[in-house]
Amino acid sequence: MPLCNVSLQVIPRVPADEIYPVVDQVIDYIKKSGVVYQVGPMETTMEGELDELLEIVKQAQLICTQAGADRVMSVVKIDYSPKGVTIDEKVGKYL
Repeated sequence: MPLCNVSLQVIPRVPADEIYPVVDQVIDYIKKSGVVYQVGPMETTMEGELDELLEIVKQAQLICTQAGADRVMSVVKIDYSPKGVTIDEKVGKYL
């Protein structure tokens, strides 16, 4: 399967002072997954095979609820092409 990009924003329903620590747990999980990723101010963009990235999205919901969120809103963007899509082709010239 070709590489694609999936951007994920999780918004866990927890007390305001707990939002960043919960989001940090999700980002740590993404980091440990081994996929290429970039953290942005509003979302984290990942690069990999679609099935693998969708599994990360699924696990992110569980991480938030296990950290105490009673609800999680997530925004997911997928950029898929049969030829493949990379983060570098989109933003490499800016780095």
